[in-house]
Amino acid sequence: MIALPIDAVLADLRAALALRDEVVLEAPPGAGKTTRVPLALLNEPWLAGQTILMLEPRRLAARAAAERLASELGERVGETVGYRIRLDSKVGPRTRIEVVTEGILARRLQADPALDGVGLVIFDEFHERSLDADLALALCLNGRELLRDTPLKLLLMSATLEGERLSALLGAAPVVRSEGRMFPVQTLWGAPAQVGEALEPRVVQTVLQALGAEPGSLLVFLPGQAEIRRVHERLAEQLDGRADILLCPLHGELDLAAQRAAIEPAPAGQRKVVLATNIAETSLTIDGVRVVVDAGLARVPRFDPGSGMTRLATQRISRASATQRAGRAGRLQPGSCYRLWSQTQHEQLAAYDSAEILQADLAGLALQLARWGVSPDELLWLDPPPAAAYAQGRELLGRLGALDAQGRLTAHGQAMAELPAHPRIAHLLLRGQAFGLAELACQVAALLGERDIGPRGAGADLHSRLALLGAGGRAGGATQRVRQLARQFQGLLPRSSVAAQADAEQPHWLGALLALAYPDRIARQRRAGGADYRLANGRAAQFGEPDALMKHEWLVVADLGSRQGQREERIYLAADLDPGLFDGLLAEQVSPRDELEWDEREGVLRAERQRRVGALVLDSQPLPQLDPAARGLALLGLVRRKGLELLSWTPELRQWQARVALLRRLDWAEKGASEWPDLSDAALLASLEEWLLPYLDKVSRLSHFAALDLPGMLAGLLPWPLPQRLDELAPRSLAVPSGSRIGIDYSEEPPVLAVRLQELFGLAETPRIAGGRQIVKLHLLSPARRPVQVTQDLASFWANTYLEVKKDLKGRYPKHYWPDDPLIAEPTSRAKPRR
Repeated sequence: MIALPIDAVLADLRAALALRDEVVLEAPPGAGKTTRVPLALLNEPWLAGQTILMLEPRRLAARAAAERLASELGERVGETVGYRIRLDSKVGPRTRIEVVTEGILARRLQADPALDGVGLVIFDEFHERSLDADLALALCLNGRELLRDTPLKLLLMSATLEGERLSALLGAAPVVRSEGRMFPVQTLWGAPAQVGEALEPRVVQTVLQALGAEPGSLLVFLPGQAEIRRVHERLAEQLDGRADILLCPLHGELDLAAQRAAIEPAPAGQRKVVLATNIAETSLTIDGVRVVVDAGLARVPRFDPGSGMTRLATQRISRASATQRAGRAGRLQPGSCYRLWSQTQHEQLAAYDSAEILQADLAGLALQLARWGVSPDELLWLDPPPAAAYAQGRELLGRLGALDAQGRLTAHGQAMAELPAHPRIAHLLLRGQAFGLAELACQVAALLGERDIGPRGAGADLHSRLALLGAGGRAGGATQRVRQLARQFQGLLPRSSVAAQADAEQPHWLGALLALAYPDRIARQRRAGGADYRLANGRAAQFGEPDALMKHEWLVVADLGSRQGQREERIYLAADLDPGLFDGLLAEQVSPRDELEWDEREGVLRAERQRRVGALVLDSQPLPQLDPAARGLALLGLVRRKGLELLSWTPELRQWQARVALLRRLDWAEKGASEWPDLSDAALLASLEEWLLPYLDKVSRLSHFAALDLPGMLAGLLPWPLPQRLDELAPRSLAVPSGSRIGIDYSEEPPVLAVRLQELFGLAETPRIAGGRQIVKLHLLSPARRPVQVTQDLASFWANTYLEVKKDLKGRYPKHYWPDDPLIAEPTSRAKPRR
């Protein structure tokens, strides 16, 4: 057996697991943790003959890991070592190490929360932080605490993990670290990409450069299958006739033979160029690679709670991912890594990838937690589910009938949770079976669960994909997988007796089944024959190019999303929908609503009874008699949309509002409370039901709002004796030494008293209001009522500034009275005092 770096810490790992039920193992790629650790622990006394479950984040990695472990024992898969993944499993009665994908473990936990017969669960590649891994860990911790008599040990293995953070989650679990073994890897930096520059030509150029400068096989990291296909086509053209070079795509949708061809060593005398997604980042070992070409991008799904949709986003990888990828070149000998970005850009990358739970659709998680009987705050999470996405997931479950009005799991929800599919697909399968359409429902579910099998240019109509499934002859790998998945779904559906079998040949059934899974994506055309549609969730979607489906007014969209640089959602896969189904099969999706809206052009209130599918209006009819309560709420909604300026505000009323606000603010500053009510615009808008609604009986036109007695309505919000105290503490005007009464402007803070300077002769201190708590701001005016000074310290003005101001004013207004000592001079509102 070849020595691997992980061998040096296996003794420490055994000792840690003998003492603790939770251990964290950090080991870099190539250390051998996946290959050696399960076998090293198989005969530990504490395991006592029980099974080891090892989780892998991907099907390809799970199968490859099981084959490698079995080969170490000189056995075939299905004997001591087996695997379980979607669409495939190889286990036997003697199997003691099961390599499973993370979703498999979550469903097994629901069926057997205690995991009887399992002694150790290994979470491999935990740093990828998949949603299923986080859920499985939370359920393992909760289930063993409540249901196990013997301990269930947990081992979390990772290449780049914040080990101390995870250790803290697991009660200060010990962290075992392997330094690993990696040969030096030379990094060659690229020039920063230009805005709008295509990725594929740079990748092809770099691959050709590396082939000419470096020996050995190449591993090229690309963000997705589309880029892999385009780079493959260009390289095949550039390398035409080079029999010594094999081009091998590698992604999760390839058939087993193509995946093996990419992973296995190149034949003698040949080199491989493996074009891979991030599936090859840590989970797989690809023999013979000593050169990595890294585009620095990954395509990840991101859920948008605002739209309820998951979009594929192409984003920069983290520094940790870049390190993982580069490490692939130094497994067996010194290597090179060509990065298509600059060193400066590298320093700006995020340190780690964010956890999937923070950006995923959480409907499936919400369903599994409802089945488990807990809320998120009852479980331990490294990162708890975001509240908004989780709430939206539960809302969807309610629409699908999985939760009742009290939020409890229904019998239908229980059946949905038992199926290995997203809640939307599970709902489609069960309802389709109930309608006698089980075979069609399984085919549709399989098509939605796999990548699109339609050829390029096939259009968006899902009917054409169904035709491919039914066509005879040899099918491609993608079509074979869809057929296999459809058969698996049929085997998983519970047995039921259906009184009448529906005619599956009727074309409208496809749209009906899609509408069951995607009620929020029912779409109606904005104009006949156009590419623009409005969805039931209120969003807009469109076809990117002319499509035969555009002849239909109603659609259900199965696949849509936006790409970088696109403003609206694009429709990629859909089926036409017969609106007549809303009177029958889809009647539960129709809700009546009495809608009151203002006709902006006529300025009148119009009412109609609408039948709606989400945000879409099926039909409507006028309502001659308006419900008074609904009418009032519609009027309040108009005021909230247009604002309080719709009402008859005057400058005097705004001053009254500001006077109340001043006294309230002073009280809060001094006492932290106030007897003066909040009459700000925001508070008034929030309380329209209390003070405005009772006066709206006769309002039927927009102009009627201006006739309302707004001063009287607002005065009623000021309880006795506050109106009297308002005039005392925040008077409208102040008497000045000249005998004039000058109005105070409360719209500014502090309030402003704008008065001609000559009228204040003899006044030593700045006036105060609010019982002396608020000093006013003086705007001292010239005889022409232009400001010459702004101050809140009149005494200082007289002592320090007046003489300078006097010189200027005396020159401009020589006929006016400018005494040398203003404190003993007679104030006047005239040019000079009366004799």
